[in-house]
Amino acid sequence: KFAMVAPDVQIEDGKGTILISSEEGETEANNHRKLSDFGIRNGTQLQADDFLQDYTLLINVLHSEDLEKDVEFEVVGDAPERIGPKPSEPTSRNISNGSDDGAQPSTSTGNQQ
Repeated sequence: KFAMVAPDVQIEDGKGTILISSEEGETEANNHRKLSDFGIRNGTQLQADDFLQDYTLLINVLHSEDLEKDVEFEVVGDAPERIGPKPSEPTSRNISNGSDDGAQPSTSTGNQQ
């Protein structure tokens, strides 16, 4: 849901409990465990960090009984329209020879005397 490539997720509990690690095999034992096994409850905060994309999220876990059938979780809140790194913006000005005075090249084709 967050388009992370190599996430590290830890509980913001002051202990640095890591749930998911981008290091292969480091947190494999956590894959089949429930969030409640780690003491994660309504109001718990998680920090998700993707070093490869220079992208960090603070996630507030909130319990809800109002989810639709077969929906396990829902992402709500302030989120950018596009998640992940922004593409480089095209330059809007054409600068030649270090000059940006707005002068345009001559288009005259007549003979000058």
